[in-house]
Amino acid sequence: MKTTYFLLLIALSIVQAHAETRIAVLDFELNDLTMKPRIPAEIDRTAGVKPLLERELKNAGYRIVVVEPKAQQQANSGFGYLFDHNEVAAELGKAAGADYVLVGRLHKPSFLFAYLMGHLIRVKDGRLIGNYISETKGGDKKLTLKAVESLTVKIDSDLDKHYTPPPPGQKSLY
Repeated sequence: MKTTYFLLLIALSIVQAHAETRIAVLDFELNDLTMKPRIPAEIDRTAGVKPLLERELKNAGYRIVVVEPKAQQQANSGFGYLFDHNEVAAELGKAAGADYVLVGRLHKPSFLFAYLMGHLIRVKDGRLIGNYISETKGGDKKLTLKAVESLTVKIDSDLDKHYTPPPPGQKSLY
């Protein structure tokens, strides 16, 4: 009987520790290098990445922490600044109460493919924990979701290792 209670206590502490990992996901920026940059469809797709990623991370058991858009705008000194300055992104995460902050970019060098890129930064010391890239072909919403799931797998593999992407056709998109 004591063994059962002991195992239950261990299981609860593991679940509790996992649930306490707090991640702030900043707005993704669009780096569109095509001949027709920043078309409305790409701006919409880029804006949709953050909520998709937050949903996947939440489904994996992470606690999502909100960084106010105004705070992100004030900290951002221009395109790519937060992506390249871990210490500034870490301060945003710290102010919001996060353990980690993810700074993201949708990099589109071609009409045929794009890359979801992310930097995962540990807030307590501003250290880059992971530099992630997931490729997506075209602009199809299903393929963007697959790239987000791939990004989530990579993030989770550096953190708590609990995420399994859903089988195809199991999720709503935007």
